[in-house]
Amino acid sequence: MQSNDARILRGAAVFAAPVGLVATVASAVLAGGKGLIGALVALAVVAVFFGLGFAALMRLTQDKPQVTMMAGMLVYTVQMLMIGVFIIVFSGTTLFNSRAFALTLLVTALAWVGGQVRHSLTSRMLYVDPVPSVPAEEPARKGSSESRDER
Repeated sequence: MQSNDARILRGAAVFAAPVGLVATVASAVLAGGKGLIGALVALAVVAVFFGLGFAALMRLTQDKPQVTMMAGMLVYTVQMLMIGVFIIVFSGTTLFNSRAFALTLLVTALAWVGGQVRHSLTSRMLYVDPVPSVPAEEPARKGSSESRDER
């Protein structure tokens, strides 16, 4: 993983963590123990899906940077579809509060994507490999020109 990719991943996690924490506390206060469980499950789903999605994106674009946009759109589409599937599948569960689960999942996922976008836009990344237009000069060696003059 390149350093700029690690910065984007860290930035997304740092952006999403407080949002997830606030949503978890709010779920626990408003919906009790089942709300807390639903929010924690939602945080785990977001962390796993978005962490694996980022790893998949880095793996897909490692050797082929020209497919980055297409791969990114594919990964994000799959992530959003899977989040929708999770919300629908767990909508009638009695294990936890499904409303707390759904809301925590949505706000944390949006915060993660927002953090990725923010850090992608504000980071200073080179998008071309800099090639010098003039070849570098070799440094003059000490004593080499003096020894020629003495002969």
